[in-house]
Amino acid sequence: MAAHIGMMDGAYFVGRSEILSWINSTLHLSLSKVEEACSGAVHCQLMDAAHPGLVPMHKVNFDAKNEYEMIQNYKVLQDVFTKLKITKHIEVSKLVKGRPLDNLEFMQWMKRYCDSVNRGNIHNYNALERREGSKGAKEVNKRSAPSQNATKNASTASKHVPHNTRRNDVPHVSSTSLSGKISRPSSSGGTSTYSETERTAHEQQITELKLSVDSLEKERDFYFSKLRDIEMLCQCPEIENLPVVEAVKRILYAMDDDASLVDTEAMISEQHQQVETLSCTSEEAEERLRVDTQKRKNIVNIDVDLAASNTLSPRQRISDASDVHCSGSLVTY
Repeated sequence: MAAHIGMMDGAYFVGRSEILSWINSTLHLSLSKVEEACSGAVHCQLMDAAHPGLVPMHKVNFDAKNEYEMIQNYKVLQDVFTKLKITKHIEVSKLVKGRPLDNLEFMQWMKRYCDSVNRGNIHNYNALERREGSKGAKEVNKRSAPSQNATKNASTASKHVPHNTRRNDVPHVSSTSLSGKISRPSSSGGTSTYSETERTAHEQQITELKLSVDSLEKERDFYFSKLRDIEMLCQCPEIENLPVVEAVKRILYAMDDDASLVDTEAMISEQHQQVETLSCTSEEAEERLRVDTQKRKNIVNIDVDLAASNTLSPRQRISDASDVHCSGSLVTY
């Protein structure tokens, strides 16, 4: 069952564009980012598409903007999971914050589950009609209407194009074949040899592009797994409140035009300055401590010498003095 998908399953390597295309085509929406589905309403309707009539769509709020409104949608989703005996844990606290990686991971799981239930095909599901009873559905349907019209126009155009091309291709093919027949005796099959060479070159180019795409996808999946490991490490309770970890989180969740990157750089530079200041302060403290220790040793030595001189007997003092006198006389001699 999809509820027990491991982190290394192929479902977690599906790209954002494929996820967005699947959501928009299934529910007739016009989402441009996966994190736009963080309210939980999209997840509820996806489950309704997989199990028609099971989700109470009148309780789903497509206009949820605050966290407490989003939590209500996730409660509806959790009730559906309970009815279906799905053991997948919903990390609501992370999803409602709109984090791209968390929402992408959960949506990858949703796609894997829906594909396992319907084998990737959801037929005869009227997403607009099912959404009518939900709060905020009218605005959502208005936003999705232009994209649907564009899709219909594209499909209509694609239906008419083959007939026209077939009609236009007939004289073109005949003229080409006639010219080939005319030029064949003089060129000795040169035209056919050129087209075969061109076709081979195109096939080779296509093969190279496929290999390049495969390499890029592997590289993408590799770095995505690394970023996921970094994110999980930053969420450890022991270190999640450290300034460096906060800076890493800002970099992970920042958009291309996000101004928080500037704040992150300023935070990192400030931390460097603090570390340098602390190192200088520690060096000064060590130097002071060393000087004070040396002074104390000198004072202790002086006190010991005074105490020793005071404890000498008169006879020892006279012998010491005579020793000094003898040594002084030897020096003068």
